[in-house]
Amino acid sequence: MLEMPLVLVLVFFSVVCHEIAHGFVAYRLGDPTASRMGRLSFNPIVHVDLFGTIILPAILIMTKSPFLFAWAKPVPVNPAYFRNPRKGMMLVAMAGPATNLAIAIVLSVVLHLSGSFLPAFLAKTFAYVSLINVMLMVFNLIPIPPLDGSRIVARYLKGRALWQYMKLERYGMFIVFGLLFLGVISTILLPAMGLAVKYLDLAQYLR
Repeated sequence: MLEMPLVLVLVFFSVVCHEIAHGFVAYRLGDPTASRMGRLSFNPIVHVDLFGTIILPAILIMTKSPFLFAWAKPVPVNPAYFRNPRKGMMLVAMAGPATNLAIAIVLSVVLHLSGSFLPAFLAKTFAYVSLINVMLMVFNLIPIPPLDGSRIVARYLKGRALWQYMKLERYGMFIVFGLLFLGVISTILLPAMGLAVKYLDLAQYLR
């Protein structure tokens, strides 16, 4: 597929923006950790995660998965710098998915403003990447630690409930991949894809 290399580049750019957004909001809330470690940079090398950036997308492509998602190396955040650590962590967590949604909308707007002038492969690429960003947003909002959705849920838990919930983090990615294998993630992502195609009006570019 002609557009696949460009899709992969733009998806990687999207996950980098996702992580930079986490770091930027943390910085604005008083945490300099990501900035000091050079993680607010658009230099792709500092954001590469061997599994999430390279191995997982390759597996999904080779197995012809209907979904393509990835992640970059998580940006370090120290909530001790925040005036309200739990609220701060929630805001930091929300920044990543919000960035993916913004990218999806911007690409959709570009398509509708200039789609008739764009080469077909480029229009299709933008449509795919817009759709993938919606998937990234929804995937990251799944409330399983350490995904972003868990930080939002944690904001509203207290005491033992919070402690028990966050204990899941050590098993979190095993749970996520188990749900992915069982098709549970698909039941979450497919409706989101349908809504994105409808409300971002992407169908005409995905043919």
